[in-house]
Amino acid sequence: MTSMTMRRLRHAAGLATSALSIFAFANVATAQADAPPSRQANVGAKDVSSTAEASPIAESYPNAAIGDGTTTGGYNQSRWAEDWSKLRDPTKRKDIVDQLKFISLAGDGDVYLTLSGEARLRVNETTNPNLRDAEAQRQDILRLFGGADLHVGEHLRFYGELAHGTLEGQNLGTALPNLRNKLAVQQAFVDLTGTVADVDVGVRYGRQTFADGPNLMVVPRDNNTLFFGFNGFRAWARAAGVRADVFDFKPTAYGNGGTQDDNAESDRRFTGISTGIVVPETLFGGSKLYVDPFLWRLRDRSATWGTGTAREVRNFYGLHVWGDAGPVNLDWTINYQGGSYDNRSIKAWLILLAQTYKLGEGKNAPRVGVHADYASGGGAYGTGTLRNSLAPFGNNIYYSYQLFATPTNLVALAPNVTFSVFDKLRLTAEYQRSWRDTTSDAVYRANGTAFAGTQNVSGSKIADTLRFQAVYPFTSRLSFTGRYEHLIAGPALTNAGYKNSDFLAGWISYRF
Repeated sequence: MTSMTMRRLRHAAGLATSALSIFAFANVATAQADAPPSRQANVGAKDVSSTAEASPIAESYPNAAIGDGTTTGGYNQSRWAEDWSKLRDPTKRKDIVDQLKFISLAGDGDVYLTLSGEARLRVNETTNPNLRDAEAQRQDILRLFGGADLHVGEHLRFYGELAHGTLEGQNLGTALPNLRNKLAVQQAFVDLTGTVADVDVGVRYGRQTFADGPNLMVVPRDNNTLFFGFNGFRAWARAAGVRADVFDFKPTAYGNGGTQDDNAESDRRFTGISTGIVVPETLFGGSKLYVDPFLWRLRDRSATWGTGTAREVRNFYGLHVWGDAGPVNLDWTINYQGGSYDNRSIKAWLILLAQTYKLGEGKNAPRVGVHADYASGGGAYGTGTLRNSLAPFGNNIYYSYQLFATPTNLVALAPNVTFSVFDKLRLTAEYQRSWRDTTSDAVYRANGTAFAGTQNVSGSKIADTLRFQAVYPFTSRLSFTGRYEHLIAGPALTNAGYKNSDFLAGWISYRF
């Protein structure tokens, strides 16, 4: 997307972004915390039970499964996915913040504005940063953003969102613009929707977050200060039991000086179709299950594998099965990846199997679970077929809060448990063991880069990782999250000179 196009989008957002810039940073709020160790445990999982009722027998496709992420307590990581139209009735507004969620502008509420925002104050402490013997790194992070959602009648909507990120601390290294940014246009788009022959249809154009796929493959990445976003269009059609989304995107390349240096990447283009099928509720005796086939393509002019950088075209042929079947929550993905890299064929597999079992009744009942994942590897440092799998835009903290692992050349097995204490305090614990699929290939970080030298050493064991998370929601808007991780490096890392590491993080967040 050109700079001229983005200027037109910002102009199209009009009152939405103007209202945002004046108001948002005086009244900011926080979105949901990053995804926990288990995809089912908290935020980031498509947990049907935590959203509005989503009966598979319905007149329209269940809102919880349309590919817009998870909405809990009215709030979503993508704030445009929230529906505050119930506050059209003034008697349902409980406080002054509720007044901001439905501001009638004209037409007896047909034209209205919804304001949203978040503020997050976070501290990270990492020993042996980059798994090298070095002084600890401390990151002091402030996120501020605000959005304005302008509905013009039933079919037209403009959305704009500005974001600011502050990063201070010790031993920071180079600060990326998604961590430190004076002011960025995080989202700016226009929607046009309608109904044709009982099918809900729509198209969106502009800068936007996108989460229509498995959490480990595409997600806005709440762990960053600024969300990961795309530029382009998304269109959809949704009937009672089936749906389809098509999209054509280029990722956002943030600058860090202001709103004029945020552009679309020139090297990467992400296109495809994500579909969904509602499994009949009676098939498993009261289940809420969904089957989502997808076909994607990622074109990258400067993909790096091993010591080379070349053009890559990677196709993703996948099936995502997820939802609830009685006390069992499932999140399964099987994905074959083909294509070419530097005139070499790609043949890779990504198999992600996560499940939890609910012990008892009620939303706070304990859950025990396990995820078993396989991400093929091999060929990056040789010739012939490239077998390294890729999760292009997924949840980058799923295997390591410290961003020391990703689903490339990886086999992982992780039992976990989630339970509540004192009613509100939600605790998750996980023990993860991970290995290389191919010892002749490297160990890879969450950003896709290799740990230097690991391709030349023996040993399949990557690490044992102990992880803990605690979430305490003081209110629906104010919460505290704490995390701890202890990584015990295995031979695949220690034989190349890498060390153990500890990670401790805590943040308090407010959203409206």
